[in-house]
Amino acid sequence: MQAYQLSAFGIEGLRLVDLPAPQAGPGQILVDVRALSLNYRDLLVIKGAYNPKLPLPAVPISDGAGVVSAVGPGVTTVRVGDRVMTHFVADWQDGRFRQEYLGTTLGTPGAGLAAEQVVLPETAVLPLPKGYDFAQAATLPIAALTAWSALVTVGEAQAGQTVLTLGTGGVAIFVLQIARLMGLSVIITSRSDAKLARCRELGATHTINYATRPDWDQAVLELTGGEGVDLTAETAGPGTLDQSMKATKAGGRIALLGALTGRAGTVTTGLILMKRLNIHGIMVDSRRAFQDLVRFIERWDLRPVIDRRFAFDQLPEALRCMEAGEHFGKIVVTR
Repeated sequence: MQAYQLSAFGIEGLRLVDLPAPQAGPGQILVDVRALSLNYRDLLVIKGAYNPKLPLPAVPISDGAGVVSAVGPGVTTVRVGDRVMTHFVADWQDGRFRQEYLGTTLGTPGAGLAAEQVVLPETAVLPLPKGYDFAQAATLPIAALTAWSALVTVGEAQAGQTVLTLGTGGVAIFVLQIARLMGLSVIITSRSDAKLARCRELGATHTINYATRPDWDQAVLELTGGEGVDLTAETAGPGTLDQSMKATKAGGRIALLGALTGRAGTVTTGLILMKRLNIHGIMVDSRRAFQDLVRFIERWDLRPVIDRRFAFDQLPEALRCMEAGEHFGKIVVTR
């Protein structure tokens, strides 16, 4: 079986190697991986920024989809031949998030998907949405479910409200797509006019080029009559959080879900206090929430935006594409 092993931190440390074929144990299933999708987390893991103490070698990549080829003793919910996609926080089935669930996230410390086959707990997969192929399904586990968590689980967004999201990566585009189907107005930012034009084609109500409007928070206020948005899906992290707080109305919500500008920084806590803002950290969501998202997808026939497709032996090139920020929506790798 071929798999990518990270022998040293950095994209150049990825090696395509031959490994023994894995076997499913009790409560486990064996999945023949057909498609992967990339998330910024994968890049952080591979570069050593996510967990510098990660034992190497390790197989990376968190999201994937494929066909169940074997089941271990005691498996009752999955059968051989099932077409499945992964659930990122494998042990988080329902209810509130618990700290110990972090030890079960896929793509380290749990199993990585950058392999021809992978062994997973039966609780770490869901059936593909109706009409979806493997590449489409592989885009959902982190990006789409994070967007759903920001809008629904945490955001409690209602039709007629306004949401702000930053950039045009996988999560932001899913926020745009889901929010429009929910009846929300969407303001989205990018440094590319071409990408903003594509956002308008997808239904964005307003677009802001933050390269020409570095005071994009003020632009948001101008677009909302001085009040700000009801909900901000904050994808970039500490480098933009102050502006996101200024752009959010008093008593509004901020779903903090990304770290494109780093994992630590200075935050003006006075903005949180004086505006009575509700800031919620997002760690994707539970399997139950994923099931709710699938029902929503099937009801509205929502289709992911896949910008680039790479072959399995081009995984390093796909990661460099993500690193360069060239993509709009999702990047997938197929076998």
